[in-house]
Amino acid sequence: MRLRSTAACVPCLVLMVWTGFAPPVVADEKQEKMVDCQVTFNLKGWSAFYKTSEGEGIIKCDNGQSAKVTLRAKGGGITFGKSEVVDGTGTFSGARGISELFGSYVQSEAHAGAGKSANAQALTKGEVSLVLVGTGRGVDVGFAFGKFTIEGAK
Repeated sequence: MRLRSTAACVPCLVLMVWTGFAPPVVADEKQEKMVDCQVTFNLKGWSAFYKTSEGEGIIKCDNGQSAKVTLRAKGGGITFGKSEVVDGTGTFSGARGISELFGSYVQSEAHAGAGKSANAQALTKGEVSLVLVGTGRGVDVGFAFGKFTIEGAK
């Protein structure tokens, strides 16, 4: 049996497009649905041009997965101060499982506070995004860029 060349099928494709006929699309059975995951965390840090913060948290997902995690933020910019976030929360989007949440996210932030302060950040790592919201205390001002890393607790 001899196979026809691709050029011989061009009229067939034109006819399908012109008549509106399209072959049925078969759903990929391996495609997993997205999960909703949140993190609660505490984070402490300081900055003087270089910004660093460390903390811990717990990730919980609607599919039953959960993990204790360590958090690190490192970067630089025009930033000065010392801060602490207590009982912060974060919401992930674009993940199919908890394993996709670990790793480094691109971070940019603007912050200012004296005494009690609030902070909100949007972070991204490929298709996965994370929005962090927290309140805390400290004295800080500036803007910084860097990375925010989530790892399994040891």
